[in-house]
Amino acid sequence: MNPTGRKLPWTIGIGLLLLFLTLALLFMLAEVRRALARRQHLPVIGPVAAFTLTNQTAAVVSLADLTGHVWVADIIFTRCAGPCPRMTRQMKELQDALPPGTAKLVTLTTDPDFDTPEVLKKYAERNGADAGRWMFLTGTKRAIGDLAVGSLKLTALPVKPEERQSPADLFVHSTIFVVVDKRGQLRGSYQTVGEDIDWPRAKRQILGAVRQLEREK
Repeated sequence: MNPTGRKLPWTIGIGLLLLFLTLALLFMLAEVRRALARRQHLPVIGPVAAFTLTNQTAAVVSLADLTGHVWVADIIFTRCAGPCPRMTRQMKELQDALPPGTAKLVTLTTDPDFDTPEVLKKYAERNGADAGRWMFLTGTKRAIGDLAVGSLKLTALPVKPEERQSPADLFVHSTIFVVVDKRGQLRGSYQTVGEDIDWPRAKRQILGAVRQLEREK
């Protein structure tokens, strides 16, 4: 009797089993990828309404100037002695982490009476902002409020003089970074300052959101 003939069916069986296991593994990996894609989906929170503001170089900036770009935005004021310096350092970290020519960064001021383009330009330069990518915007209080509160869902409230704890305690505002897609739609909101906030993790989430939105058509 031929020993090779007896072994051949076993060889075929083992080969078919390995093929089945390989296909099953590929199917499982595909399902995992689809599940991760669903979990990381960024819903449309709302549209950003048209606006006209002025940046640190005294140039007019509108929503049209940001259309086609993913952008990250926050709100501060230059006289702030609270979370603003930290938020600005965090935004600088995002600027350094993002490849040139990709996302834009937008910082709004709650204090347009003081934060003129000249003041914002000095503040931007002091904090290493690339004027081609990171814009500091000022304008009328109404225009800033419409964009910050109405569209970006941020908070900015003046502190009453009798409630101020220091001369720089002028405003209460969000410590949130928001992400807007290339169509001008708000897609993400990330808390960046607080006792329980893990900034490295929040930074990874923001960068991940930016990269995901940049891949969208």
